[in-house]
Amino acid sequence: MPRPAVNVAVRAARAAGQIILRYMNRLDSLAIVEKQRMDFASEVDRAAEAEIIRELRRSFPAHAILAEESGEHGRAKHTWVIDPLDGTHNYLRGIPHFGVSIALLEDGEPMHGVVYDPLRDELFTASRGDGAYLNDRRIRVSPRTDLGGALLATGFPYRQRAHLDAQLGMTRALLAQAEDLRRSGSAALDLAYVANGRYDGYFEIGLKPWDMAAGCLLVREAGGRFCDFAGRDGLPDNGNLVAGSVKVADAIVKTIAPELTPALAR
Repeated sequence: MPRPAVNVAVRAARAAGQIILRYMNRLDSLAIVEKQRMDFASEVDRAAEAEIIRELRRSFPAHAILAEESGEHGRAKHTWVIDPLDGTHNYLRGIPHFGVSIALLEDGEPMHGVVYDPLRDELFTASRGDGAYLNDRRIRVSPRTDLGGALLATGFPYRQRAHLDAQLGMTRALLAQAEDLRRSGSAALDLAYVANGRYDGYFEIGLKPWDMAAGCLLVREAGGRFCDFAGRDGLPDNGNLVAGSVKVADAIVKTIAPELTPALAR
């Protein structure tokens, strides 16, 4: 039975998804801003985020909010972390792979999470201790126990190109053992796919809380593990994330260790 907080987040995610899909037929006319180098936002991101916040405020007016576009709204024991359109680059180019990510943190720990793909109408949900689900069907991480034959996912850090050499080194080391690697452009969906066993593992540099909070909870509740590059469990403050089945996550940490710079190992 979904928790009340998840039901509210699902309503918010679906409402945002309707806005995202409605704008798809007029991408050429969207107002787009470059927040920083190679980091874009559109009026769709802002409209979807505003709708999510309205839905959450109706049920949880005392909760704080941390949203990608509008930032921090208060501070409290409970904080909603929102990415209204994860995969904006894909969306703006008409690439059909993007989603909505909403998580509720309690004292910094993810308690409830929703990742919604409006194009495929795939709704991934999780609550701490209750398991992870895709459209109400229980999901589990891949049973794979090592990198042999593994399909991994990653993202390249366009905000942090200073780490590009390290990223390429990690990629090379992992591909020496794994079957293949995907770079889809949506961290939230990558993590949801790890939770569902479509990917065996995932790693990325410099994620923000809204990129990973809901997806990490999905992975954990699906029987997997998430940690930082040094193998420390929990949402990484530095945003350097590894996720997968327990043994694949451990194997990723071990394999990338020789490629880490001091900044990435912290």
